Amino acid sequence: MHYNPRTIALLSELHHPPLSPDPGPIQRVHNQMYQAGNPAYSSFAVTPAGAVLSNPVAVPGAASYAAFLPDRFQFREELTSLTVEGFARQVREVSEQVARIRGIQVFTSQSVTVRTLVNTRHFKDSRAYLKEGMFGFSVETESFGREPELLGIRMVFPPGQARQCAYSLRIESCAGDPRSLFIENQASFGPLLVENSTESVETNVMDAYEFVVQRTLHFISCFDLPLEQEGASEDEEGF
Repeated sequence: MHYNPRTIALLSELHHPPLSPDPGPIQRVHNQMYQAGNPAYSSFAVTPAGAVLSNPVAVPGAASYAAFLPDRFQFREELTSLTVEGFARQVREVSEQVARIRGIQVFTSQSVTVRTLVNTRHFKDSRAYLKEGMFGFSVETESFGREPELLGIRMVFPPGQARQCAYSLRIESCAGDPRSLFIENQASFGPLLVENSTESVETNVMDAYEFVVQRTLHFISCFDLPLEQEGASEDEEGF
């Protein structure tokens, strides 16, 4: 079943052995971006937490920045137009430049968070999809004396022999948009040596995203069925 996911947030953190804050190297990387043309970030600033590269945003709640903290690089794109492929490439290229100029030899771990909204095909309300379609609840929620405002499920996939990454997946109804399902995948990956290659920094972002748009959406489609197939009444079909 085809869906049109709307990715609303992309985050990635690359952890490294602690370093003393030094904004100078970050500023040099920023200058190199401008000299090369089409810089990934337009602004450079020094904050108490560390140096930050950022872009202006026009939408309330949006963010576009890379922060270089004592023990990690933190990349965040929320409610921006940057594609997943562009974000993945940006995280790799900027991390590679900063790691080289700061002498970082290893990233001890990488985390990637993907947040997406998607509309189901056969339910007008994501709460009905979760309650009736996925969970198969009927009158059971009457035990609480009132209907839940939000419903959701969380699944954790630990590392295995075939895949060394871990996923923490949330599928929930969306408070701000009852029509939409909220999907979040928090993925974690193991260490990598910078001198070998930083390509996996990019592929890890794509891996976390593809887990959502391929495997998770396929899982969602298994329960996104016309209500009449579940023996629903005419009143339920018009929900």
